[in-house]
Amino acid sequence: MSTTFQLETSTSRANPTPQPMRRLTVPAIRKRKADGHTAEPIVMLTAYTARQAQLLDPHCDVLLVGDSLGQVIYGLPSTVHVTLEMMANHAAAVVRGSWHAVVVVDMPFGSYEASPERAFDSAAQLLKASGAAAVKLEGGEAMARTVEFLVQRGIPVMGHVGLTPQAVNVLGGYGARGRTEAEAAKIVGDARALCAAGAFAIVIEGVMEPIAAAVTTAISCPTIGIGGSAQCDGQVLVTDDMLGMFERVPRFVKRYDDLAGRISAAAEAYAGEVRARTFPGPDQIYQP
Repeated sequence: MSTTFQLETSTSRANPTPQPMRRLTVPAIRKRKADGHTAEPIVMLTAYTARQAQLLDPHCDVLLVGDSLGQVIYGLPSTVHVTLEMMANHAAAVVRGSWHAVVVVDMPFGSYEASPERAFDSAAQLLKASGAAAVKLEGGEAMARTVEFLVQRGIPVMGHVGLTPQAVNVLGGYGARGRTEAEAAKIVGDARALCAAGAFAIVIEGVMEPIAAAVTTAISCPTIGIGGSAQCDGQVLVTDDMLGMFERVPRFVKRYDDLAGRISAAAEAYAGEVRARTFPGPDQIYQP
């Protein structure tokens, strides 16, 4: 029996609570795909806080602490501004709030591209500080040597090809990739290279649907689509997009709720009661 940190919801305080440690593992995720087929698709969502992780964990195989937190949490214009410290702090919170899903943390821009050695130092720092199980990095064939270097030294790596948000300044925007034959071939080649280097899974983001399907067929490790194809071995979305927290979302997002609308309505109701002096009421105050 191990322990993990859970939120005691009646007080909203984190307290260590015994939990049977049946957390999924990286090898278990990798083994979901056997002989080119994944019978049970991999469910992945982003998580940035302990409470969010608690709510998502029972339903997910993987929780991704994405560098999208730069935009979602911090209001930054892109993921380029995210730091290792940000990622480590949020990943630690997600690990404390979960016990079932594999927690993967994004390596932020500038923390791994220079060399495999630099990538190892950054990845080791992230995993030590957070307790996450694996890292994710963007880039294709150019990053294969780095992926191999990390895996050989005990750091599981999830790859990311297609639309790579950290390269937004080079790409010139967030448009779908693979519209030309050359670009399509490169995406397939990038995925092959990462898989051969030891990546346990690869995110395919924002590509033309036939390319995502082709990559899924071409490689032995699982693919996780986001704006890819239903034929991928799993799917991921930014949770805040899926919950309807923002007015504008990418084409590939399906909104499963209008949480922004419901939060706004609740705040409006609260403000009205405060101004009318009907809150707090008898149930919310202490009487002698």
